[in-house]
Amino acid sequence: MPATRPVDALPEIKRLPSLVAAQIAAGEVVERPASVVKELVDNSIDAGATRITIELEQGGVELIRVSDDGFGIPAEQLPLAVAEHATSKIRDAADLDRITTMGFRGEALASIASVSRLSVRSRTHAQDSAAAIDVVGDTASAVRPESGPVGTSVSVRNLFFNTPARRKFVRTNATEQGHCADIVSSLAMSHPAIGFALLADGRSLVDVPPGQQPRDRVLALIGKEMSSEYVEAQADEFDDTRGVSIWGLVGLPSLARPTTRWQHLFLNGRPIRDKTVQHALKEAYRGLIEPGRQPAAVLMLEMDPGAVDVNVHPAKAEVRFRDSSMVHSTVFRAVRAALQGADLTPMVESIAEFRPSVGPPRPLVPQVTNSASRFVDFFRDTSPATPQSRFSYEELKRAADAFDASPQRADPEPQQLPRPIPASRVLQVHNSYLVTQDEHGVVIIDQHALHERVMFEKLKERIGNGTLESQRLLVPAVVNVAESAMDGLERIGPLLVKLGVEAEPIGPRAVAVHAFPSFLFDRKVDPAEFLGELLDRVEAEKWTLGEPGGEAGEAALHEVLDMMACKAAVKAGDSLSEEELRELVHLRESVERASNCPHGRPTTVRMTIRELEKLFGRS
Repeated sequence: MPATRPVDALPEIKRLPSLVAAQIAAGEVVERPASVVKELVDNSIDAGATRITIELEQGGVELIRVSDDGFGIPAEQLPLAVAEHATSKIRDAADLDRITTMGFRGEALASIASVSRLSVRSRTHAQDSAAAIDVVGDTASAVRPESGPVGTSVSVRNLFFNTPARRKFVRTNATEQGHCADIVSSLAMSHPAIGFALLADGRSLVDVPPGQQPRDRVLALIGKEMSSEYVEAQADEFDDTRGVSIWGLVGLPSLARPTTRWQHLFLNGRPIRDKTVQHALKEAYRGLIEPGRQPAAVLMLEMDPGAVDVNVHPAKAEVRFRDSSMVHSTVFRAVRAALQGADLTPMVESIAEFRPSVGPPRPLVPQVTNSASRFVDFFRDTSPATPQSRFSYEELKRAADAFDASPQRADPEPQQLPRPIPASRVLQVHNSYLVTQDEHGVVIIDQHALHERVMFEKLKERIGNGTLESQRLLVPAVVNVAESAMDGLERIGPLLVKLGVEAEPIGPRAVAVHAFPSFLFDRKVDPAEFLGELLDRVEAEKWTLGEPGGEAGEAALHEVLDMMACKAAVKAGDSLSEEELRELVHLRESVERASNCPHGRPTTVRMTIRELEKLFGRS
């Protein structure tokens, strides 16, 4: 055992020196140069500025200067402005329940000054000249007169000069400059009435004029060439002090990326990170993008300040909604409605990965290379599965029509895709892809992916009206599973009943299937193989159904219906007759989200007439 410290050796409790306390507080506020940029620009926005200019040297480590044309700070208040916990934005604790400004804690300038050489010059409309004050550490100079326009200019030099341990964690100038540009671009997106200019070592990185419309401002920052890749989402459910209003641009599924980097979320003009909004956004894309990818979106939420707590994170980046379920449902419906009204068929050029362009603010610009080679590679890189037994036209149509006789629910209108131009035939390529045309150009369809989407939507519709019809087996099908998977059978028991699957354990590692969905029988799906694969997934992914109708249960239902649809659909390698081909193309128009299979892969890609003309040298 460690030796006990003598009583007389116990450390004495002392009050920290003011500079040390300020530097500790700065650790929460000033993480890197971009943190300083955000705090200073927030102050400029709160000051009613119409133009804000940000200047950087060496990534912001040597100099950050933020100048605005706001209402300024009176000369006699400059010493208080750089003091800790001094602010004009709140007066008492009750004000924290209704924050209407970007900043409010009164610690930014004091914290920044504790780790840099800070200078503030400001002038109000009532003053004939400007006044300035300098702060190094915890020592402030006297206020002195200076020349300067109405507004405020804050200069931060030699960041972390007196905290070398912090300075060691600063990255390269290019990296820090990129983070600063991201911050400025984000704030500029949510404040289109204000003009922003960002200069780095004399080079212009961001320059947007004041008074822009929200859509124009967003596209100016992510790239005007991306206009056709985004659709507008909006909802207005704000009433007095309740509800939320939403406007934004959401990317087509082809823009989905591995991370949430291309998601820009704002609440009352404040950039935020929020799991509720991110989850609602991802759920709206369910079945349109692969599970491991994230949609691209710019979403602006407006709600009563009393309905949200913004004082839950040191950098004010996270918020807490009073009614998170209301926010979730409103975001989900707004984004889903926007996607339902859009043609989501990707162009051939969208198959290639896109990368951000060089230099901040790094707009989402696809890298367009040789279209012809990508067109060929798309087919070359997709190997058809082993040919399966051929399905007849009657089987194909019966599978699609099996659910049509059931009562229809009051669901949203199905997505309206451009209708294929009537043709005498549809070409099947390598028994895997269908080639036809619509008014925009050549349409290429993955026969398995499209039929899988059709099956999935029909199954989902039928489940919404009750349970699936099942057929009892004359002899139970027995599946052997791992002993650990038997717990999974119990967990998903109610879900299996809803799906028309009747199964029970008949031993420590054996399960008997007594009944199976009729349509899977028609598609020659083996009951034992299907249930064995399902239980393996339940065990491997640790499915939890949770409360009935909850998110976990919906996700599990989606997974099982996806499995059913995948096994029931025609496969790559199945040779189809001309009548079957035309029927499958027709089915594309009859279901929602026909542009993607339930896994999120595209069912269809398009090569426009313009692309064809380029390939053949006609333009």
